[in-house]
Amino acid sequence: MTADPILWIKDDTCGLGPFRPDLVETYWQWEQDPALLVGYGRQSPESLVARTEGMAHQLRGENIRFTLYDVGGAEPVPVGVATLLPDHQVRTAEYVVMLAPEARGHGLGSAATRLVLDYAFHVVNVRMVWLKVLAPNVGGVKAYEKAGFRIAGTLREAGYWLGEVCDELVMDVLAGEFTGPSAVRALVDPVRE
Repeated sequence: MTADPILWIKDDTCGLGPFRPDLVETYWQWEQDPALLVGYGRQSPESLVARTEGMAHQLRGENIRFTLYDVGGAEPVPVGVATLLPDHQVRTAEYVVMLAPEARGHGLGSAATRLVLDYAFHVVNVRMVWLKVLAPNVGGVKAYEKAGFRIAGTLREAGYWLGEVCDELVMDVLAGEFTGPSAVRALVDPVRE
């Protein structure tokens, strides 16, 4: 890990930096956490070899990937990843986030989500961001709502939670609904923000 990671934007809690090939094993370890596998509805873990091979493809792709950092201590510490999957033709993006087990429950998920939305609306210039979350993932739903998402619909029996069929919620947020301080605007026009 580099001593001084690049942070594109940050607030008092969290920072967003580039996806980092030197962290592929760390990302892979987070992805193998059973709670994360349940939350994503995946049934099987991925090998480190497959994850490493996929990293090169991810770095070349059109998706926008971030390393999430906890900036509350003396130095920024990587705590997760987030991805925007943009559809440039209709100016929307799907949002996916993953936090390390030790980072959950401290408000970092909501803070990271707000920063990614800030980036999506003020840098990428999408008009709407959406996500899917399994309905039994109450903590995830609350974190997304705290960041500004609303439930837009339900995909009935579209997922699995702990071996049981469950609904999947579709949540979204429009650019005009994104209110509050903007880390991007503060960088561009600090006097106005």
